[in-house]
Amino acid sequence: MPYQNISGLPRAAVVDLGSNSVRLVVFEGQCRNPTPIFNEKAVLKLGRGLNASGRLNEEGLDQALMVMERYNAIASAMGANPFEVLCTAAVRDAANGPEFVATLRGRMPGVPIHTLPGEMEADYAAAGLLCGIPTADGILADIGGGSLELVRLEAGKRGRAQTLKLGVIRLSERAGLDPVRARAIAEADLAELSWLAEGAGRDLYLVGGAWRALARIHLAQTGYPLNMVHHYTIEREEARDLTGVIAAASKRALERMPGVARRRVEDLPFAAVVLRRLLRATSARRVIFSANGLREGWYMSQVPEAIRRQDPMVAAGHELAQRFGRDPALPPALVEWTSPLFPNEAGEVLRLRKTACWMSDIGSHDHPEYRAEQSFMRVLRQPGIGLDHHARAFLAMTLAVRYEADPDAAFLTTARMLLGFEATRRATVLGLALRLAYTLSAGTPDLLAGTRLIPNHVLTLQLTAGTGVFAGESVTRRLDRLAQSVGLEAKTAVT
Repeated sequence: MPYQNISGLPRAAVVDLGSNSVRLVVFEGQCRNPTPIFNEKAVLKLGRGLNASGRLNEEGLDQALMVMERYNAIASAMGANPFEVLCTAAVRDAANGPEFVATLRGRMPGVPIHTLPGEMEADYAAAGLLCGIPTADGILADIGGGSLELVRLEAGKRGRAQTLKLGVIRLSERAGLDPVRARAIAEADLAELSWLAEGAGRDLYLVGGAWRALARIHLAQTGYPLNMVHHYTIEREEARDLTGVIAAASKRALERMPGVARRRVEDLPFAAVVLRRLLRATSARRVIFSANGLREGWYMSQVPEAIRRQDPMVAAGHELAQRFGRDPALPPALVEWTSPLFPNEAGEVLRLRKTACWMSDIGSHDHPEYRAEQSFMRVLRQPGIGLDHHARAFLAMTLAVRYEADPDAAFLTTARMLLGFEATRRATVLGLALRLAYTLSAGTPDLLAGTRLIPNHVLTLQLTAGTGVFAGESVTRRLDRLAQSVGLEAKTAVT
């Protein structure tokens, strides 16, 4: 039986053919937060030996053709259109790169195969990062096996860019597999880019599998409560300490470290060397890891401009509401209804409240005994790329309270560890307000319209007579809890 696309949503697929590995990703739908439904990688190391021979690794070529034929078959069977292949540094720099591409075209007729210039590779990497962090400001560093793409980002706008031969495979070969020699090479190459100093006091955004491997080590070493690399943020000194340990460690010591992927052991010292030199060259204040890069940048080039302009966090709320909610007209009403509790609100906190209102009904189809935990986990662990770890924790905590989670529930621990006191209090107030709103309205905007919150010297719940709402026991109890959370007495008035 042929593969059936039961969602009916369009699909797009891209192959990232790099110096170290090749990966196929199939995306479903056209939305602000890319939704990958298939992801497969093969480690081919086509760039191994390129620095000395000038050619692609002959040992990997036959396997590459076999893998690419498989990816072509998968994309076709899953109904992905468009489907494109993006070749990066190894194919771009190798003398036999054009020959390899010609062979691929013969095996995959009709499939667009692009060998990306360094600047275009940097463009895709920047677009992928900005897909998840639209206001990024600082320096983007995308490391692969053959090259390092560096991009200056200014408040979400792409600035200058440069490609250097500092990919982990290329650097290790240039340095004769010696991390000490690699230090001098990386420092000399980076010194040519005076504009890197514009990263001082800003953030250094890291894209690429070798960087993500470093992040996983740090996650494991620190016992961080959320096992998620995307948006993982560490301070400059933490990053320096990490790179110092990794660069100096023996292969045996690296293999014993928690969080280390064995296939990355040889790359890690050179990734650490480049990161340490980048920290020096940029004087960045923080390091932010991104799981987004070239592939997501390509995806964003396929979606309409109107979608690209959306706020990714709010869009994530809309997407969850569409999948799991009951009435798309209710969330905007909830945004207005809860606003009196949060005067003078703006910026990030306003975005979080709006997003929470959009997500607030996502447990409506779950078993009532598990709605709180299920909604909490759905938000905390969803793949929405526009959510940093603080946002995930805040939104998850808000929904847990909205569904009356036990305050001492063990599953809330992760959010408590990621949130400070004020953010936890705010999430609690918003969650209690949403709980009251749903109790009054039965999840409908028509009934909610007959109610209003007025916080003054007391918290007054104003009800309009004859609209189907009244202050029963459950309403009174939930109003009291909400009033207590904002330090006021509760009152009900009927007009």
